[in-house]
Amino acid sequence: MKQARVLFVCLGNICRSPTAHGVFANMVAQRGLTEVIEVDSCGTGGWHVGEPPDARASAEAHKRGYDLSPLRARQIHSTDFQRFDYILAMDQVNLADLRDLCPASYAGRLDLFLSFAGDVAEIEVPDPYYGGDRGFAHVLDLVELASAGLLAEISSARSAG
Repeated sequence: MKQARVLFVCLGNICRSPTAHGVFANMVAQRGLTEVIEVDSCGTGGWHVGEPPDARASAEAHKRGYDLSPLRARQIHSTDFQRFDYILAMDQVNLADLRDLCPASYAGRLDLFLSFAGDVAEIEVPDPYYGGDRGFAHVLDLVELASAGLLAEISSARSAG
């Protein structure tokens, strides 16, 4: 049985949230926690449903040893609020959209992903889609920091519980 379920959310689920999905899933696997931590990602919009991550995001992730190729975009669904303990948005706009969709009964944590990154100047993972390749590397830098913080929190909660 999964003890923690994590959902990463951005706009189209082809850049930021699949990057977070791939990085975090890799960290979970390295710690031997795949049996207790479930990882998924989605978008608030449905334009890219069924598509693989952006080629630039996949290429940058590959440089650091992350494989995004199995991932396919999907859109948030109302059942996600029943299934996931952590629903983490990449930016304020997507967080606001998620709050609009979130039922009052949701008992998990709905927050910005970078709230787990510690002392970083940014509060949002910037959308690299219309920028250059450096934007994808920066997204990975932020995602790696926040993923480490999130895994530490989940591990601490598992130890305490």
